[in-house]
Amino acid sequence: MGVKNSLVATLFIFICFSSFASSQSDSCSSNLNLNGLVSFDTVSLHCYPVWNAKDYILRYLQAGPELWSFVLSAPDIQSYVGIGFSSNGLMVGSSAIVGWAPAGGTPAIKQYYLGATNENQVLPDQGNLQIVNNSMVIISQSSRLYLAFQLSTSEPESRILYSLGPSNWFPSSDYRLTQHQDRVSTSMNFVTGQSSVKRPYTKLRRGHGTLNMLGWSIFMIIGAMSARYFREWDPAWFYFHATIQSLGFIMGSIGVILGFVLDHQIKAAVSRHKVLGVFILSLGCLQVIAFMLRPRKDSKVRRYWNWYHHTVGRVLIILSMVNVFYGIHLGKEGDGWKAGYGVVLGVLILVAIMLEIRMWKRM
Repeated sequence: MGVKNSLVATLFIFICFSSFASSQSDSCSSNLNLNGLVSFDTVSLHCYPVWNAKDYILRYLQAGPELWSFVLSAPDIQSYVGIGFSSNGLMVGSSAIVGWAPAGGTPAIKQYYLGATNENQVLPDQGNLQIVNNSMVIISQSSRLYLAFQLSTSEPESRILYSLGPSNWFPSSDYRLTQHQDRVSTSMNFVTGQSSVKRPYTKLRRGHGTLNMLGWSIFMIIGAMSARYFREWDPAWFYFHATIQSLGFIMGSIGVILGFVLDHQIKAAVSRHKVLGVFILSLGCLQVIAFMLRPRKDSKVRRYWNWYHHTVGRVLIILSMVNVFYGIHLGKEGDGWKAGYGVVLGVLILVAIMLEIRMWKRM
């Protein structure tokens, strides 16, 4: 009898837990009925997952020749949720609808114009979206937020942005937004419902990163190792050192130029990364000038020139490694790029240790 009661209790707990869990999530297989809570029909909307990492679900329908209905569903982490419409997949210059629902507070939903990456240029109650009057509403239900609205347009922009604010933070009375904790840019086909993550200027981003990684970091390290460990092969070491460092300087300089082009296109808030890049380029230019003005070997100032040349070179290499890792982080390229770059650096360091031991043994 006790075993039977235990089984019944376990089954009851499992059913309750399953019901609770299902109430905490949303899916396109579940029925959504917000009628009575919003001003338009939500039963017949098309439904598609659009940001799997954050469990964002978008429902939409062309309700008329110049009328589109939308409902964005997202987990409620006690912060704001946003959906933006962009002509080029970039945040700057786009318009967004952002909503939040504080526990025990007043829900709010507003249109914003994203004028720049600066928070002061994210302007509430402004934007280019033609929102149907009284159609915007935000609903908190079963631990999820539902942003519902209608747009008056023949067809919405296909590049859609999604954002998620920092946990347990809400805008104050001036409705200014702080920087989101995460965002994504997608491309939406409203006919088929296919949505894919798009990163604007991906080739330019990776070209910038790859050239800087190879030029300032890897090639410079190889060139420095040739100058330190292979001086017995004179003058071959010198020509190799000069050639490899020149190639590194050229690739790194092109990488910095691509960085400025990328910054102009996407207007990213990466001031530290940019300052480090410009400083590294300046150190590279100083090394080129020093090479052209190097004194003779028997000159009294040669020892000071050597100290300067070696010190600037080491600082350049260290800062470039830091900035490459920082750039990978800013570019959200993932752990694969960090691991690959780290493995290359690890191999170079291991080779340098072996050559250092060899040099000290010969001495």
